[in-house]
Amino acid sequence: MTRTEQTQTGCFITLEGSEGVGKSTNLAFIQQWLTEQGHRSVVTREPGGTPMAEEIRELLLAQREESVGEKTELLLMFAARAQHLHQKILPALAQGCCVVSDRFTDATYAYQGYARGLNLGWIEQLEQLVQEQLRPDLTFLLDMPTEIAQQRVTKRGTTDRFEQEQTRFFETVRQGYLTRAKQEPERFAVINAGQSINKVQQDIAGVLARFFV
Repeated sequence: MTRTEQTQTGCFITLEGSEGVGKSTNLAFIQQWLTEQGHRSVVTREPGGTPMAEEIRELLLAQREESVGEKTELLLMFAARAQHLHQKILPALAQGCCVVSDRFTDATYAYQGYARGLNLGWIEQLEQLVQEQLRPDLTFLLDMPTEIAQQRVTKRGTTDRFEQEQTRFFETVRQGYLTRAKQEPERFAVINAGQSINKVQQDIAGVLARFFV
């Protein structure tokens, strides 16, 4: 889809991928590209993005002795998302801004659906309840071999509850993302995140230039 084919006022761009693929670095690049092209932008993240949603994020990521149930995790994700949409994403879109989010509902499908094994139909129902018709206009999926991504995470030092999962978990996350991308090729742009950072950002810029034709 190109920007001229959209009907809503703003545009909604999401950045997805497993741990260690370089989302933070490339989120900043996308924001800079948008600014240089004269587009107003709001950068945010999930879970989080508002004070209340950030509190829920802390609950989700904290290491704890108590086991966190898969359904608990799923419902907290959508609780944070509902607040995020109401307080930040929808108002920014209504004002004509480009909203760029580090993760959105595709992450829920990949992590809680494919990797945790929860019923994808439940996620679809919650997606419809919380988001109604809103879906990202463009989704970048940063993809690289799981082992390499995990090596990057290990080098960072301190890890959160998700980052401590095993290789098999993250490989399932990766395959879940790739499945989503195959299901919606018109929305997803799969980027080889194993390339040099310059090449990765050249690829991202190329996609953005076509999107905003």
